[in-house]
Amino acid sequence: MGDLVTGEAVVLDLRVAKLASRAIAFVFDVAVQFGLLLLVFLISPTDFDSALQTAFALALTVAVMIGYPTAVETLTRGRSLGKLVMGLRVVRDDGGAIRFRQALVRALGGFVVDFWMLGLGGAVAMFVSLFSDKGKRVGDYLAGTVVIHTRAPKKEVVLAGMPPELAEWAAGLDLSQLPDDLVLAARQYLGRHSELSERARYDLGVRLADDVGAAIRSPRAPQTDPHPYLAAVLAERRRRAGG
Repeated sequence: MGDLVTGEAVVLDLRVAKLASRAIAFVFDVAVQFGLLLLVFLISPTDFDSALQTAFALALTVAVMIGYPTAVETLTRGRSLGKLVMGLRVVRDDGGAIRFRQALVRALGGFVVDFWMLGLGGAVAMFVSLFSDKGKRVGDYLAGTVVIHTRAPKKEVVLAGMPPELAEWAAGLDLSQLPDDLVLAARQYLGRHSELSERARYDLGVRLADDVGAAIRSPRAPQTDPHPYLAAVLAERRRRAGG
């Protein structure tokens, strides 16, 4: 299990997923992709000439093998069906949620290098992952991402309580779209807040608060410090979950 280190040298104790769990998730995802390919080919028109059929088949293959994982990981902020089953999620190297760009680069890297075109059915991904302390494949290195376990943090972190001045505001938040990986990153930040330099404390806090604000559709006010903002969101989330 490896820690994630941000640009400010802040250690985030997120449990990095290694080869075994990622391989099982990959099998689930490949089964879904090949099922989609089979379904699409069965319902596709057959009255094309051979050249058009070849082009059509290639376009469908690219759409499923690249478009499907890109769309799914973008919409779910890092979770495919296989990762959902295994309790995994793709996050940025700094612990934040991935965006379309990271999802697309991972999908392209997987199709071209890790698994299919040059990947010998996954041999390249397996080889690279075995020599990575964070279990990364080529697509992860290119996209600046890492796959983590989301079902439990590596160790408990003492969390800040609800700031009284933000309690009423927090009670009205919609937290349904707040992703687990972002919660974990915010927890680690709050737990190590006093250990950071003033500059690192503010810069990392602003970055996390901006990501949280986008997820809950309630951005941090410029005059509000990132620490109480994040503390209020996480305290409200714990309250709704029963503590």
